[in-house]
Amino acid sequence: MQPNAARPSLARTRGLPSLPLRPAPGFGAAQRASLAIVPGLGGRCRVTALSDKPRASTKREGPAGPQQQGSTPAASPCDWISSVGSCIGKAVVAAGVAGILAMGQPSAARADDIVRFPASGNPQVFTAQKTLVEAWTIVREGYFDENFGGRDWEGELRKHMTNAYHADNGDRAYSEIGQMLAGLGDPYTRVIPPEEYADFRVSSDGELQGVGLLIALDPESGKLVVLTPIKGGPADRAGVLPGDELLSINGESTQGWDGARAASKMRGTKGSLVTVQLARRTDQIPGVPGIPEPAPEVQFKELKIKRDVVELTPVYATAVKVDDATVGYIKLASLSSKAAEDTSKAINELKGQGVDAFVLDLRNNPGGLVQAGLDVARLWLDGAPTIFEVSGRGTEPTSEVALPLGSAATDRPMAVLVDRGSASASEILAGALHDNHRAVVIGDRTYGKGKIQTVFELQDGSALFLTVAKYQTPAHAVIDAVGIKPDMACAKLAKGTGDAPRAMPNGPELEKDSCFMTAEKQLLKEVHLQQH
Repeated sequence: MQPNAARPSLARTRGLPSLPLRPAPGFGAAQRASLAIVPGLGGRCRVTALSDKPRASTKREGPAGPQQQGSTPAASPCDWISSVGSCIGKAVVAAGVAGILAMGQPSAARADDIVRFPASGNPQVFTAQKTLVEAWTIVREGYFDENFGGRDWEGELRKHMTNAYHADNGDRAYSEIGQMLAGLGDPYTRVIPPEEYADFRVSSDGELQGVGLLIALDPESGKLVVLTPIKGGPADRAGVLPGDELLSINGESTQGWDGARAASKMRGTKGSLVTVQLARRTDQIPGVPGIPEPAPEVQFKELKIKRDVVELTPVYATAVKVDDATVGYIKLASLSSKAAEDTSKAINELKGQGVDAFVLDLRNNPGGLVQAGLDVARLWLDGAPTIFEVSGRGTEPTSEVALPLGSAATDRPMAVLVDRGSASASEILAGALHDNHRAVVIGDRTYGKGKIQTVFELQDGSALFLTVAKYQTPAHAVIDAVGIKPDMACAKLAKGTGDAPRAMPNGPELEKDSCFMTAEKQLLKEVHLQQH
């Protein structure tokens, strides 16, 4: 999806951490050079320029440290917090912010204060070394856990810089960056190579050429799972279902991959073919016609899917007549830049049809833009309610993110549907509607991604996804690794009529949707109470 900077003016933020980024001088010649790290204030290291000749330097004493000699202000297009896939602005970090080459013997600092690393004569290895120091510095300055998961962060730099220097090629040296970040124990803090980052920055409100799959890495199992196929897209037409495990793409195992890498492999020219192997557990597909009884525990499927242009339409809406009332159903597939606009149109159209209540379906919604979540919440909430609370470095100890004063588009009763595929920004939205007593939440416990990332573009074109904060609901409920517990589960249907939810169920499918039927019953009670 398109990197899209959140608009902090649209939400009131209290005490949120920021990571101001400043361009710095380039590295210069690589021959016989070394990278030098000098201990800074408070026991931290700072990167400085060491040379026989006077050289401008950039010094970072902390996330909000003062401007230093040789630096020029550069506003980050994402100057607050964001979820992965949400605020993907170009947070450009110039080469010099991570490390400055030292030529010859240092004269600007005492020798015993300097940690020096030999710079490889191999250009690819040397580039990896620079990128490693750059990533290390950004993590040191902005990672939400100032204890770095109990790791000695300076020690990690020594270890991985030494390993990179001894690597016999650039790829092996570059792998040290991922290994260093993996030591934090946070699967969301990671680096992706330039080609994957270029794919990642595809427009969130335009067209994609691919198979139309939203996928994510399950942090518990380490498996790549399908959150949802995009309705009407190639994968949806081929029969891919939410919950399918993605085993391989074009014969290449996906073991150890993240969602971004898998997505980049499935994108391609319209009309070209991609072969995917899937594993489907039978407990995910009860009552699906064509599966014999007893069905095997796991089905393996290999599908050849023809890539096509995929329209990213996040909203589907319909009105359903129930007894003497009408329920407006809105399926929100993702929180893209068009989500709030399309949801607003859907609400107004359904109000024009005289609906008495609303169902907002966030099942298999993987999240997206945090700002889109705030904008959608605005459509349902009056006043200036808190949407979520955030904690990280620089907060006291938590900070609130609240909407500016405003009015909701409707005050009709509503229910929110969630499941294991509801993640990240969609969990923020569901939690906000629940804790502000606006909606009853129905379904299964949500995915449990309660960490917020900012994306930094590195000097070599790669990108660092950095967890800068953790969030919780307005009522202080922890989301990360826990998820949002619904108020009630979906009613069980008779065998053979169970749910097999697709990306965007249409009207007739809703008649067999146990979660929608549960929401109907709950909302009808509220409607009847209001009428009497």
